[in-house]
Amino acid sequence: MENNQIPPSFEEGGPQHTYHQHALQQSRDTAPIVPVKEWLLTMLIMIIPVVNIVMMFVFAFGEGNPSKQNYFKAALIWAAIILAFYLLIVVLLFGTLFATNF
Repeated sequence: MENNQIPPSFEEGGPQHTYHQHALQQSRDTAPIVPVKEWLLTMLIMIIPVVNIVMMFVFAFGEGNPSKQNYFKAALIWAAIILAFYLLIVVLLFGTLFATNF
């Protein structure tokens, strides 16, 4: 008793067909890849003090490649977390220093 029917997943309109349509739509919606030359220029800008902070906001919230925007938004979040951590340490150190001197 052999069953020569094609499984439903391989028939036209099955789950795989829907997956391929979704993958094609996704590939049309993706942003272009940021070339190496643009990343090198971006890294060069990030080396310059003070300018790097301003440019992080420009890259994060300005017009441009969504991947680059997401990267700089994440970088700003990490910078805020690290700044808060440093401020906490400074407040604790100064609090301890002033508490022991008076």
